[in-house]
Amino acid sequence: MLCLLLFWEFAKIGIFCVGGGYASMPLIQAAVVDAHHWLSLSEFIDIFTISQMTPGPIGINAATFAGMKVAGLPGAAAATLGFVTPSFVLCIAVARLFFRYGSIGAIQGLLNGLRPAVVALICAAGLSFVALSLFGTEHFPRGLAAMQSAFDSRSALILALALVAARKKINVIHILLASGVLGIVLGAIG
Repeated sequence: MLCLLLFWEFAKIGIFCVGGGYASMPLIQAAVVDAHHWLSLSEFIDIFTISQMTPGPIGINAATFAGMKVAGLPGAAAATLGFVTPSFVLCIAVARLFFRYGSIGAIQGLLNGLRPAVVALICAAGLSFVALSLFGTEHFPRGLAAMQSAFDSRSALILALALVAARKKINVIHILLASGVLGIVLGAIG
């Protein structure tokens, strides 16, 4: 029954996952962290991180890892199939429609409307990740005193350096490796 629920939840995500893997992250978070409490936010961010480091599309990797955490190998299969099946069907249908009717103004208007919404979804997930990284909670603390007491300066340093490296178009693998090593070094220093 849990595998069927995993399939259903990830099928819903697959249907509404407009904009690629990063856009799926807030939807996956809403299902596995917020709605069903299968994972903590910290576990979800760990899965998100691992999904970026492993080969393949990030959304599919995240579905597989989340399913594995929730219900083992059958859960991984159910979540992955649930995530992929609607996207596969929709992709074929949309491709046929786009190549046949793509020049129609309504289609262009639809795409122009979806782009900012996808960016908003990615930003919302990113802000939750920043808050967890810097303050250890999904939401930014209220008030200066609360922010100061929860602020993790080591994580802020790694975040700032990784942002600079990303803007300089340094290879993502190098950024992740360097961030991991810096995390170990800063952790050892205390």
